[in-house]
Amino acid sequence: MNEMLEEFFGDGRDRMDKAVVATHNEFNTVRTGRASTALLDRINVDYYGSKTPLKQLANLSAPEPRLLVITPYDKSSLKEIEHAIMESELGLNPGNDGNVIRLAIPELTEERRLELVKVVKNLAEHGRVAVRNIRRHVLHDIEELQKEGEISEDELRRAKDELQKLTDQHIEKIDEMLKHKEGEILEV
Repeated sequence: MNEMLEEFFGDGRDRMDKAVVATHNEFNTVRTGRASTALLDRINVDYYGSKTPLKQLANLSAPEPRLLVITPYDKSSLKEIEHAIMESELGLNPGNDGNVIRLAIPELTEERRLELVKVVKNLAEHGRVAVRNIRRHVLHDIEELQKEGEISEDELRRAKDELQKLTDQHIEKIDEMLKHKEGEILEV
């Protein structure tokens, strides 16, 4: 295969892999009824005037299946952390004892589980769209090579087939992750 094609495919593969990883990370922030410190990944705290990720301000742990414990490095930030958690869309009520914040993870209702499945399906669709957009960009680059006479029509056709296989593999990975996460959410 042409050296330029190899470069485009390598770049496309790397970007598709990153899209799959990003989708996986988004899935981890969706609550499943089990305590996981990943639930708090999207929370930013207003700390001395700047938005700071919670995990940079505190130690996060899950000592029990339905409990998260947040131990701030700076005790004066307890109120700001508590406020950021209440403002988030997690729907959790923090308990503050002056030293640590405890988050009890309640059982999910059937209705809430179905809502979360919709959220996860939406995240998966965003991941699939990202992979398809990468395919479109790589395809555009490959077609430009053909227009410039760098590759033949046969090479273009083979490259398109190869690119579609690569895209299908990445979308399949996202679909597998979606299936797994749906099972996790619906598990009672």
